[in-house]
Amino acid sequence: MQYHRITDIGDPYFRQMHELMQRVFPPEEVLEYELWAEPLQDPGIRVFVAVLDGEVVGATEYRYYEDLQVAMTDFTIIGRDGLGIGPFLARRRMADLRSVVAACGGTFLGMFAEIYNPQLVGKLEFGGVSAMNSFVRREVLAHLGYRKLDTGYVHPSWHNDGEAVHGLDLCFMPIADEEQASVPASLVWSFLERYYAVLPQKPDAWYRMVENLKQRDNVALLPI
Repeated sequence: MQYHRITDIGDPYFRQMHELMQRVFPPEEVLEYELWAEPLQDPGIRVFVAVLDGEVVGATEYRYYEDLQVAMTDFTIIGRDGLGIGPFLARRRMADLRSVVAACGGTFLGMFAEIYNPQLVGKLEFGGVSAMNSFVRREVLAHLGYRKLDTGYVHPSWHNDGEAVHGLDLCFMPIADEEQASVPASLVWSFLERYYAVLPQKPDAWYRMVENLKQRDNVALLPI
């Protein structure tokens, strides 16, 4: 299996990846095809696909914020069951992230990730791939070391229409201190403001969430 980085929408594997995203995720979670052109050229955004026999069978996007010393897993897609795509992506992603951190002489405090809460959103098909089932994915994140932040969570729709997307938890995987029980609230809201700066149209619920975080000192990390 090949771990291939995509930096241009002209990459022949990009269309396969975008079609895979459309099969797996709800529409409001998928950025339009043409709008990927600029993000892919950002050296801080790392988009990789798992390629098997010329077919994109998985994908992941992530980034590292040097000043905050944290990373974010934007998405992980497993396109087919039974090929070990999940472990392959997780290993290669972590190795790549550590190389990025080392190159900038930084510290790696941990990584954020969003995950659907099936108790809030009900049944989502995720392209009919068993490994993408919300219950399965939550167990995988738990085994990797992620815990959910003790806060209500909402994020802006990637359609940039100002709609709020509910039904997810924001999680964090500590790296520097695997036993830490909480994270500074300032780290959480600073990250969220930075991450969603690309979307000018944000719902009022998102702003209320951020303001609530600014009134807190710490946010507890709970089991997923």
